[in-house]
Amino acid sequence: ADAAASVVKIIEGAGGKAIAIQAEATDAAAVKAAIEKTVATFGGFDVLVNNAGTAIPKKFEEATLEELDRVIDINVRGTFIATQAALKHMKNGGRIIMIGSCVGERMMTPGLVAYAATKGAIKMFTQGLSREVGDRGITVNNIQPGPIDTELNPAAGEWAVPQKANTALNRYGSVDDIAAMVAFVAGPEASYITGASLTVDGGTNA
Repeated sequence: ADAAASVVKIIEGAGGKAIAIQAEATDAAAVKAAIEKTVATFGGFDVLVNNAGTAIPKKFEEATLEELDRVIDINVRGTFIATQAALKHMKNGGRIIMIGSCVGERMMTPGLVAYAATKGAIKMFTQGLSREVGDRGITVNNIQPGPIDTELNPAAGEWAVPQKANTALNRYGSVDDIAAMVAFVAGPEASYITGASLTVDGGTNA
């Protein structure tokens, strides 16, 4: 909550308008309510970024069914829930942006089998949905990060060594690297890009 509030203050300080809403990504009612509150506050809905995601790194045969369900529920079901709810309010010319993963296209990191499968699903969801909403001028794109320094995947963590070694730049990326691509895809310059998977991975998949 504190982190969300600080983002709101930064936006307001720059002259923008912002609200922070708490909603569990797998709770359909909570997500729907969050989108409806957004529409009521701003008078419409233009851009959805499906950023909620998780991974539980371990060998697939050692993963519990509960762990597998958790990864699927957030990464796939949660994306379905938010996208369907947003489309009911989205204006023509809107933007739907998925945060997939470079391992959804090329898999080189043991321990991320289930995660990679969900991100591969998001890639195909992006392509299929782009065909359905194109006549409304809505674009649907999938940004595929490589190793990014976050709380879930810290650059100093034990899982970082093989991920860093797989990059061409020999380093982790930052959240700003991904945010820059999100901002571009959400903007007018990207109006003819849809159904695309745009990889920002430091050369991991090169």
